[in-house]
Amino acid sequence: QVQLVESGGGLVQPGESLRLSCAASGFTLDYYVIGWFRQAPGKEREGLSCSSSSAGSIYYADSVKGRFTISRDDAKNTVYLQMNSLTPEDTAVYYCAAQKYYCSDDASPYDYWGQGTQVTVSS
Repeated sequence: QVQLVESGGGLVQPGESLRLSCAASGFTLDYYVIGWFRQAPGKEREGLSCSSSSAGSIYYADSVKGRFTISRDDAKNTVYLQMNSLTPEDTAVYYCAAQKYYCSDDASPYDYWGQGTQVTVSS
């Protein structure tokens, strides 16, 4: 059974950091493109970052470029999103997703999704 499980969310103060994890089971992550998305209340889902091992490509949305870093540990079948300098505007539910095709900030190519993890940035 293919499954993605996010973890690492929580409540932090502005300027602090969090590292989200996306653990895969039922398939091998290094053959897939992995994307991170978020959705805040009343807003559309936003593509933040993606990583393709086969193509050697990494993408970051302008909203997180320079603050967020995506990385993979293929031995652990896990992808991470390191988030630094968090602001209240980063408050959202964060999702990881997987697909076999190409790095994209559009949600439609992604076949598998995790359940999401809440990130709240507040003083």
